[in-house]
Formats: sequence, structure tokens, C-alpha cells
Amino acid sequence: MPRPIHATIHTAALRHNLERARRAAPDARVWAVVKANAYGHGIERAFEGLRAADGFALLDLAEAERVRALGWRGPILLLEGVFEPRDLELCSRLGLWHAVHCDAQIDWLAAHKTQVPHRVFLKMNSGMNRLGFKPERYRAAWARLNALPQVDEISFMTHFSDADGARGIAHQVQAFHRATQDLPGERSISNSAAILRHGGEADVRLDWVRAGIVLYGGAPDHPERTAADWELQPTMTLASRLIGVQQLQAGDTVGYGSRFTAEGPLTLGVVACGYADGYPRHCPTGTPVLVEGVRTRTVGRVSMDMLAVDLTPVPQAGIGAEVTLWGRAGSGAVLPIDEVAQAGGTIGYELMCALAPRVPVAALD
Repeated sequence: MPRPIHATIHTAALRHNLERARRAAPDARVWAVVKANAYGHGIERAFEGLRAADGFALLDLAEAERVRALGWRGPILLLEGVFEPRDLELCSRLGLWHAVHCDAQIDWLAAHKTQVPHRVFLKMNSGMNRLGFKPERYRAAWARLNALPQVDEISFMTHFSDADGARGIAHQVQAFHRATQDLPGERSISNSAAILRHGGEADVRLDWVRAGIVLYGGAPDHPERTAADWELQPTMTLASRLIGVQQLQAGDTVGYGSRFTAEGPLTLGVVACGYADGYPRHCPTGTPVLVEGVRTRTVGRVSMDMLAVDLTPVPQAGIGAEVTLWGRAGSGAVLPIDEVAQAGGTIGYELMCALAPRVPVAALD
């Protein structure tokens, strides 16, 4: 039989989370952000759960082609725009909308030969300081685009740096509205954190919201709020089974580097999961895990293909017992991916995106 580790993508949970985003921003249209292969879920596997979105937003032209190949005829937005002039030809052919965040992209559009003008989203750097025109240069960039016959409709967008934290978004919202006042066009500024935390504010919601991690069951402001607090459901489960059991005595150590020493008798389970599967190597002893739906902890250092768990809370578990690394156990118990990520000093986004190619993945409604 194959190695027992596997991942499950929960289509119904994707639908639920999309609807949750809509409830938080009821007057806006929703971009389903499927960059990074739908946050590691797989665009083809996630599509059925997200097809009720108003559009799909992503980065790569190849991913845009995959969405079109699934039969999607609605809007697709390239969040970083094109990377070289010839990309505009594919935008024309596939009917892609694309961000414009720098002068070079405007130059490429000016030289582009097309019979169908492009829909673009002019990006403002309102304080994130990654991509976009600073507020004082924004209207001049709009004027350049507006003069081009290659450009049809111009929309406006920015991205928040602190929607999930104490600093908040007011300073960026103010900069955005000041620079775009009286300019005609649709607006998109809210990411997942802004949708959930500020979705009721009319000057934030606007025409389009960009739902990312909220779709995949992660809390954008964890640990202040959990996925359950936001009524989100886990969309990815990583599960395996026990392949070994060891009886330890006081003084016995576990794993490479002997990072764990038993203080007394302990039953240890060995799980077919390691960092080569995408489980974080730096997760320490105490990282939560479910065995037969019962919460327990990892023990010792994570190896390439295995990790160890404490079976004290579930003494009946033996070889073949179900282990849930994150997501939903067969019993219905849930281990939020955010908790595992926090234990490993990272965020749930990274765990989703880092799922290794060798792990079999299947979608389940």
C-alpha cells in the first residue's frame, strides 16, 4: 500500500468561507485570490468551491490559463500586472485585467498593438512600500493611462500593511481617497483582514474586495482572533497514521539531537510525516496534533519522513491510528492550521503553500 500520508481539500468549506466573506462585505464583489496554486490547494481542486466568486485574482499567466481552461469566462486579475511587454499579448487573448504599478508597465502598454483596449487596475503605494505609485504621483500616472487608446477602463487599488494589527488602515484609506477623489472608476482596497475586521465600513468595502486567506479557513489576525471566531471552516486537512509505537522510560531521549528527554514512562507514537512532506522542521516539542481526534503534542525534532507524538492522552492508539497534522479529523475534531503554524513560528499561509508534491491530494465535497 502507499505511504499513509495524504491531504484533503474540502470543497464545501471553500464555498462556506466564500459566503462568509460575502456576508462581511455584502455590497462588494469578491475576487477569489488563487495565487500560489490557490494557496497550495490546487487551482483545479479549489475551483468548484470558489466558482461563485465574481472574479479570480492571481499572479502568473500560466495560472490564468488554467482558470480559463476550467471554463471560467468572468474577470481574471493579474495582481502584479505583467512582467514584460509580450505578456500583454496573452492578456489580450485571454481577456485578462491587470494591475499597473510602475512607469515601465505604462510604457509597455503605450507600445502595445491591440484591437481590444485593456482593463487595468492602477495600484497605489499608500504605505505598504512594495508596489505602486506614491499618492503624490498617482494622478499623473492615471492621466498617462487615460490618454492611451490601448486602455479602456481604469480601476483603482491599494494594499493594506496593517489591516490585521493595531496600527490599522485609517492612514492608508485616507491617502487612497485623497488621491483618487473625483477620478472615475471602480475601487478595490480590502484584503482578507480588512474584509473581516473593517467590512462594515463603507469607505473600505468599495466595489471589489480581495479574499485570500479567509477563503482557505485561516484567520488573518491569529492569534487575536481564531478561524472559529470568524466562523471559518478548514479547507485543507493533512493526515497520516501511526507506523510505530515505542515505550520510553525516564531518561530516554527522542530523535535527532536528543532534544526531548522523558521524565518518566511514556508511550510514543511514530507518524509517517516529516519536513519532506511540508511539515515545518522547526516545530518544537509541544506542537499540537490530533491522534484519533484527541489532542496531544509532538515530541522531539521533526525528521525528513517521520515525527513523534505523545500518546499519553490516547493510550489505546496503535499502529494504523489516524493522525491529523492540521485540519479536520475523522471524528469531526478540528486542529486549526494557524495553531500549528504559530507553534512553528510562522503563519498558516506558509504551511498551506509548502505542502510537498509527494503528498497525495484529493478534493472532497
